[in-house]
Amino acid sequence: MRKTSIALAVCAGLLVLPATVGGSQPITLAVSPTVMQAPGFVSVRVTIESDDDNRMLEIVAQSDEFTRSSTIDLDGRRAPRLSVFDYPNLPPGLYEVSGLLIGTHGKRAEVRRTVNIMPTAGSWRR
Repeated sequence: MRKTSIALAVCAGLLVLPATVGGSQPITLAVSPTVMQAPGFVSVRVTIESDDDNRMLEIVAQSDEFTRSSTIDLDGRRAPRLSVFDYPNLPPGLYEVSGLLIGTHGKRAEVRRTVNIMPTAGSWRR
């Protein structure tokens, strides 16, 4: 009985937690594919929540031996919600792909994903 009461109280508490506007996050990031043979071609789709504070979007694909990045300026609420970044010919490595949304007062949100580009015979290595 006590466990049931606690479970009900927790569920009721979850129902009153504040939600983000529209139930979305300020930034979402989808990376495809997440595992591939070298040389890798990675496509990064970034969706941002429309907000007057949006000023810059930075995407970084980084392994221990290689980094590729892109930065675009955003015009607040008028900025496109979807941006796509393609990174061709990535050498083998375990990559952390991060998306950083920057506002007028600094970092608004950050997301990260992992991509594994596996070596093949003849693939580039430093």
